Amino acid sequence: MLRGQRPLPLVVMIRVVLAGYRGRTGRALLPALEAAEDIELVAGVGRGDDLRAVLRDRRPQVLVDFTHPSVALANALLGVEAGAAPVVGTSGLAEADVDRLEEACTRSGLGGIVAPNFAIGAVLMMWLAEQAAPHCDAAEIIELHHEAKADAPSGTALATARRLAAARSVRFRHSRPERVMLSGTRGGEEGGVAIHSVRLPGVVADQEVMFGLPGQTLVIGHRTIGRECYAPGVLLAIRRVVAEPRFHRGLDSLLEL
Repeated sequence: MLRGQRPLPLVVMIRVVLAGYRGRTGRALLPALEAAEDIELVAGVGRGDDLRAVLRDRRPQVLVDFTHPSVALANALLGVEAGAAPVVGTSGLAEADVDRLEEACTRSGLGGIVAPNFAIGAVLMMWLAEQAAPHCDAAEIIELHHEAKADAPSGTALATARRLAAARSVRFRHSRPERVMLSGTRGGEEGGVAIHSVRLPGVVADQEVMFGLPGQTLVIGHRTIGRECYAPGVLLAIRRVVAEPRFHRGLDSLLEL
C-alpha cells in the first residue's frame, strides 16, 4: 500500500445456498448471485440432493428457495434449524405454513422472507392496484403463467386480491350471470375479486388488475419478459435478512412502500 492511501474496506461475504438451482428461476438467478461482490454462492441444491448435509457442510447464512410448494416449507425449516435465514420465492404456501416459518425464525433470532413475487415491477403493480381499490366498484384479476406452474391461482394473484379487498370498507361488486353455460368461466373469487388463471407455453408470468366503475375502466398490469427480473429483489432480500432479524411477508416493507 502506498503511503497516504486508505485501506480498501473489507467486503463481508454473505454465504448463500440456492435450492432449486436447476429450475427455470434458479438458472436465471445464478449469474446475479455469482456476480454480486458481497455474496458467495457456496452450493446449489437440486431435486434428490441432501439439503440437510449441504447446510451442515457449507454453513450458509441464507437459504434461497425456488423449488416446489410440496417441499419449500420443509426446506426453509431445515435452513432455520441450520442457522440460515430463509428467502422463499416458491409460491403456493398456505398462510399456516408461512406462520409456522415466521415462528421458527423468531425463535431462532433469524430474519426471513416469503414473497409471492420478487419482481420489483410486480410489487409496484400490487401497490398501485391497492391505491386504486377504494375508488372502484369492481375488480378482476387475470394472471398468466407458463404451463408447468404447480399452483393456480398464482401467489401473486391471491395476494393482490386480498390486498384489494382489505383496502376497501365495502365488498367489491362481483356480478354473476343468470345462466352459466360453462362452469368456472367467471373464475374463482377472493374478497369479491374474480381471479382468472391462464397457463400457456411461451408465457413467463404476467398479471393484469382490471377495475370497473361507471363509464370507465382502469387496467394496471405487469409483464415479465425474463426470469432475471427476480434477481434484484432476491439480492435485496438476502442482504436485508442478514442485516436484521425480522420476518417479511413480501417485498413491500423492503421497498418501503
